[in-house]
Amino acid sequence: MSLIVKICGLSTPSTLDVALQAGADMVGFVFFPPSPRHLELARAQDLGAQVRGRAAKVALTVDADDETLSGIIEALRPDLLQLHGKETVTRIREVKRRFGLPVMKAIGVETAADLADLPRYVTVADRLLFDARPPKHATRPGGLGVPFDWRLLENLSVDIPFMLSGGLAAGNVDDAVRITRAGGVDVSSGVESAPGVKDAGMIRDFIDAARRAATSLRETTSHVG
Repeated sequence: MSLIVKICGLSTPSTLDVALQAGADMVGFVFFPPSPRHLELARAQDLGAQVRGRAAKVALTVDADDETLSGIIEALRPDLLQLHGKETVTRIREVKRRFGLPVMKAIGVETAADLADLPRYVTVADRLLFDARPPKHATRPGGLGVPFDWRLLENLSVDIPFMLSGGLAAGNVDDAVRITRAGGVDVSSGVESAPGVKDAGMIRDFIDAARRAATSLRETTSHVG
């Protein structure tokens, strides 16, 4: 299975086009006002139309209510909802039932204790995203450019696909994939020249590095086998 590469927090036509041309599998759009990557619905509609099926569209929200989700879905027409807040298992089930879209639940990780609820989330989510748990007084739950100890995910066995986020960049994605064996990687601040400002060269470099990491892992696994 090939590695899924997601570029998140895209907000301009030019950088979205770079991500698509470079071969991103998923493109993420943020709907959370405290984030420097937050999109208004009108812009989201335009960017969503630009994708034209070349990648999966992901809508990132944080504890959004049904009305907010309805507006986002109408504007973006996403393929996947990324719930990046404190959504409970019950809330995830409600969102899936009401909107009929697959859900990726973000899990903030700092210690092994943060993985205790995984069996419950696996029963309702379609995909998991492991991100660094934010500091206590952070104003947003992700996109902070901070990694966590990837060794916490070594030998992780869950029944649904999972992706890795938090402090990833072209220079460390190889280690991240090798240690976690994640099925996907998700980057935002690691391809930015400033908060919320995506850099075309960094996007290309990250996608290239992620592809090389996946190839290296496959070759290593094949050799060991």
